[in-house]
Amino acid sequence: MPAPDVAALLTELERSAPDVADDARTAVEWLTGGEPLESVTQLDVCEFLWYTLPLKVSGDEREHAAVAAALGRLLALGGLDRYAALCRSHTTTHILRTYAREGEEAGAAAYQAALDATGVLPPDVPELRWSSIMGPEELGAHLACSAALELAIVSGELEPAAPTWKDQREALTRRWLTEPRGDLGGDCWLHRVHGERLNRWVLGRGAQRRELAQPFEVRLHAPVPLPPGDVLGPLRWLLARADEPGGLALTRNHHLSRALSVEAAERFGWADGARVRGESDVPALPTLREAALRELGALVRSGRRLLLTTTGRRLLDDPARLWEAAAAALLAPAKGEHDFEVSAREAALMLLADGDAVGTSELRERVAHVVSGEGWQPSSGHDLGRPLTALLRRLTAFGLSRPVGEGEQVKLAGWGQAAALAALRAHALRPRQYVNVG
Repeated sequence: MPAPDVAALLTELERSAPDVADDARTAVEWLTGGEPLESVTQLDVCEFLWYTLPLKVSGDEREHAAVAAALGRLLALGGLDRYAALCRSHTTTHILRTYAREGEEAGAAAYQAALDATGVLPPDVPELRWSSIMGPEELGAHLACSAALELAIVSGELEPAAPTWKDQREALTRRWLTEPRGDLGGDCWLHRVHGERLNRWVLGRGAQRRELAQPFEVRLHAPVPLPPGDVLGPLRWLLARADEPGGLALTRNHHLSRALSVEAAERFGWADGARVRGESDVPALPTLREAALRELGALVRSGRRLLLTTTGRRLLDDPARLWEAAAAALLAPAKGEHDFEVSAREAALMLLADGDAVGTSELRERVAHVVSGEGWQPSSGHDLGRPLTALLRRLTAFGLSRPVGEGEQVKLAGWGQAAALAALRAHALRPRQYVNVG
């Protein structure tokens, strides 16, 4: 059956219902953007009715309802009854009323809830968390996955009310993202999105940073596998100790005990011959504790005890998962952390990733050169000491770096080099999100 022609439908509507033709023309122009009506999906219709119409098309609640009704008349005329029903639905009426009477924030919340309920919104999957700001490739992947979900629901392959609905929807989305496709020249959507994000990351602010990041575009294309050997020994040791009966005892100030501090210092060579009276004499240990507690969610404090969480148990039982989480934590922004600090740590990891020994003063100078090219001025209130110290301590705490000679130098071990690449990849492939300012 040939696709309905928009111009022919509008002509028919002008003949049969001239009072709604103008509203229908306005709606279909916004909906299709000049593309054929056959390219429209349920997601397109929902986003027009529940987002574009109330926020971007001029008019009040009554006028918006008239536009929605007119679009329904046109879609029904073209045989698109499912989409026409959306235009006439109670959901659409409710959302338009919510925008008009309760404001944009309430309307947007109602829109998002209704969109989630349709089942055609692709979920986040382990391989990809969707951005709220999408590039062309990611938008294409998102629309393709949504169309696949819609088809599966209409055909009965997916049933939103079924107990296994969420798992089935995720499995279909993963399959659609990862399977090679003829229309992509044998590539898959996931590779397209990752390539787009890597390219955007390389072309970030500043010529100095671009020059530093350019070689990593190819190096970060594939996932960085878990290296062989006793990787992340200090972290696994801490989680295992927290998994013992009673967990880890804490002092009145919620520090780790002296006995555990001595054990860690001796086990991992963190004491440098100094007397250990508590965790403050072993700087890597509180860094390790806070990373496991805050960034990884592997530990939880209960009174004066640290206990292993369900997440911590999964990480302890799965070395590859622990590796991914720990590597990502090297660059994951802490709560309240400024973009400047993340940029500084990112530049430092790129400079250290090849395993060369670098003096801490030299590292600071080279990082300052990179971030100043991005527009950050360390001399104007942005202190490099804090993010670089935090990064170097975390590398030590995770067992990823080692001191070199007698001077203040840092050198990443083989595991550390792999972790630096894994951290940079996770950071480069992160989704882009809108930031609330205020």
